This record gives sequence, C-alpha cells and structure tokens, in this order.
Amino acid sequence: MKAKNLLQLLILAALWGASFLFIRVGVTDFGVAPLMALRVGIGALFLAIVLIARRPLQQSATLLRTRAVPLLAVGILNSAAPFCLFAYAELTLSAGATSVINASAPLWGALVGFLWLRDKLSALRTLGLAVGFLGVLMLVWDQIAAPAGSSATPLTVALAAAAALGATLLYGIAANYTKRYLTGVDALTVATGTMIGATIVLLPLAVIYWPTAPISLHAWGAVIALGVACTGVAYMLFFHLIAVAGPARAIAVTFVIPIFGILWGALFLGEAVSPGMLEGCVVILLGTALATGAVKRVPWFGAARTETKRRT
Repeated sequence: MKAKNLLQLLILAALWGASFLFIRVGVTDFGVAPLMALRVGIGALFLAIVLIARRPLQQSATLLRTRAVPLLAVGILNSAAPFCLFAYAELTLSAGATSVINASAPLWGALVGFLWLRDKLSALRTLGLAVGFLGVLMLVWDQIAAPAGSSATPLTVALAAAAALGATLLYGIAANYTKRYLTGVDALTVATGTMIGATIVLLPLAVIYWPTAPISLHAWGAVIALGVACTGVAYMLFFHLIAVAGPARAIAVTFVIPIFGILWGALFLGEAVSPGMLEGCVVILLGTALATGAVKRVPWFGAARTETKRRT
C-alpha cells in the first residue's frame, strides 16, 4: 500500500474510532433512537449529494428504486439496528471497550458466510474464530470485573456486551446478504441507499422517543460529527480505498479502529484502560487476522497438521 493510501486508512480508522466517542457523548442527551436517526439521516444526505454530483439524478433514482428491497434490508442490518445496539451498549460500556468488541465483526462475517453461503473455512480460519471469540470473552469478563460506570452491575454490563456483540453479528449477516443480493451494485449506491433505508426505519422511532429535556451543545456537536465525519466522510474514504488499494487492504482498517477507540476514550473522556482490555483487544485482533485470512500461515500450526497427516 502506498504511503498516501496508508495515511488515508489511518484517517479512516481515526474517524470510525471516534464514532464510539461521539456516541457516548450524545446518547445520554438524545437517547438511542433519536441519536442514531440523526446520524444516518445526516450521512444519507451527505452521500446522496455526492451520488447526484457523480451521475444524473434520474439514473441514481432508478438504480435505488430497482434495488429498494435489498437496500432497505441492508440498511436495517448494517446501520439502523447495529447503530442502536452500540448506542445502548455505550450507556454502560466505555467507548474503548465497545470499539474493541466492534473488531469482532469479521469473525461473525466468516461464520455466517460458512453457515449460510457455504464459504469454505480452513483449519487456520476456524482457529481464528475460536481465538477471536475467546478474546471477546476475556474483554467482557474484564468489563464485568471493573465496570466503567459507578452504577453498572454485572447484569447491566453483560446486557450491554450482548448488545454490542449482537450489533457485530448483524454486521456479519449484512456483509453476506450484500454479497448475495447486491453484487454488481457500486459501493456508493449501496451506501447511499442503505443510509436512506436506515433513516426511513429510524425516523418514526426518533419522533416517538425525542427527548423532552434540553439537549446540550456537546451532544449536538457529537451527532453532527457522527453524521458528517464518521458516516459521510468516512464512507467516502472507505470506498476510495477499496477502489485504489482493493477490498482486502481496505478492510485492514478493522485492526486499527480499536487503537483509536481506546485512545480517544482515554484522552477526551478519561476512560481507564485496563491490562485486561488491552489483552482482550490483542486476542480479538489476532483471531480476526486468522479468520479473515490476513494471516495465511502459522508455521507451528501447519507443521502440527502435516505431522498428524503423516501419522494417519
């Protein structure tokens, strides 16, 4: 990867890592559904403007209309539902811990692909799944032992962690659904259509649950940053990296997001970073690297399998 593209990848990781910071800042004032409705709505507006600027309005509208059903489904699976689950999780978990759990999304993608689309899983990728989910258990146990909030109990921490894991499971389902039903549709159209779909789904909930108390300027700033920087700009950067560096290299951003998530939480929210959180992060990222094929060979593992075959 060129130095310019590497810098863009780091900026993208910083933006997506910051999204967990902004969610934690905004969710207390806005609540889950209003915050996420504003996020996807602002992101949809930003991406729609870019889409229209790149191709005629009629052509864009026709493509969105003909793929409306799968775009809506992915909008729910990849944005509306997981964003709300992460927001709920951050009512209890720290931004750093939530960003680490987010790194398990590729593990679910590999597992769902194996169960649903019959994608092959090598022994090394299977090992990666086991290692990655072990890392998640380590992280959740650390959060239960030392909860981020003074009012947090083991049950609320467990529920929050389950919500975050549910969000990553939905990401895995969405990735495989997109592969099956939206193959051939360009990434910008998919992003715009899914954000519009997510906005349509969340808008009624935002109206119903709109907070009655005054909303602070910090919360408004957080939701604007979420919509513009962490959704609109970040998606554009991601698509650019896919185009110039390829999907395999662009997805490497997954391994960098937790670093920024932990960093921003510690710097701006004063979140504690425990050794257990760092250990869980390392184990999750190792498992993800194995499960996604980023690491293609482990000498001792391959040697052990070869020896077993010889004996049999």
